[in-house]
Amino acid sequence: MPPTLHAQGPAQPLPPGHYENFPVASWLCPPRLRPPIAAIYHFARTADDIADEGDATPDQRLADLAAYRADLDAVFAGTAPSARWPQVFGPLAHQAHVFGLPRLLLADLLDAFAQDIAFTRDGRAYADRAELMDYCRRSADPIGRLLLHLYGVHDARALRQSDAICSALQLINFWQDLSVDLPRGRLYLPLADCAAHGLQRADIARFAPLAEAEPPPAALAMVADEVRWARTLMREGAPLVHRLPGRIGWELRLVVQGGLAILDKIEAQGFDSFRRRPTVGKADTPRLLWRALGMRA
Repeated sequence: MPPTLHAQGPAQPLPPGHYENFPVASWLCPPRLRPPIAAIYHFARTADDIADEGDATPDQRLADLAAYRADLDAVFAGTAPSARWPQVFGPLAHQAHVFGLPRLLLADLLDAFAQDIAFTRDGRAYADRAELMDYCRRSADPIGRLLLHLYGVHDARALRQSDAICSALQLINFWQDLSVDLPRGRLYLPLADCAAHGLQRADIARFAPLAEAEPPPAALAMVADEVRWARTLMREGAPLVHRLPGRIGWELRLVVQGGLAILDKIEAQGFDSFRRRPTVGKADTPRLLWRALGMRA
């Protein structure tokens, strides 16, 4: 599912949950921006829970997301949303008015959630990298663009760099979570990449945790290629850390370095994240801080 942000507590480089990959409203965030960031967080977090928590059927999840979107549309139309999610749409309506939040970016997140549900329900996979990046455009990139909007950064170069960081984080989450996603029927490895390494979708499922088959060299080589792709994308976006003012620039340094650290850990375990999920923990903090300090313009 899409990576996004957390709303409180100290900054963390790249926590494990799929909704904790873009820390923004911590003590590093200016106080005036905490309310809109918290409102965005609760909007996205609740949508994530609708899409991914509990025992509802895929069709029920899609119906609930459609109702959720109707409430979003009501907020931006200046009419009253339903009474189902007052803790979300009350604050969001106020912050959207005060900060002029772009509706399309919020709607894109809902599109990504709905696509994830439909793909899993129908057993679909992404044909190639372009198709996967189109998903990232809606699942991850809106978060960075919403933050840039709040900080008053709107130039095209900054937006491209933000998109690169956010899409890289989403890809890193995919390659980190192969052992989690494959047993749930979610395949984010592009089919074209599988075919380029002589693998079929059915082959990939056999490498999940508790499966008897050990990933062959071709599968590990494919993950190595995906790691290089994500690393290149992250480095393309990294110069953005020098464009953002004050504390958010420093927090973004930790986000970038946290993502790169996950890629390092995937590589350190021989690119086998099919059977073991690499994580960044407290023991990694000094190294991440040192790398963040060492980032040069």
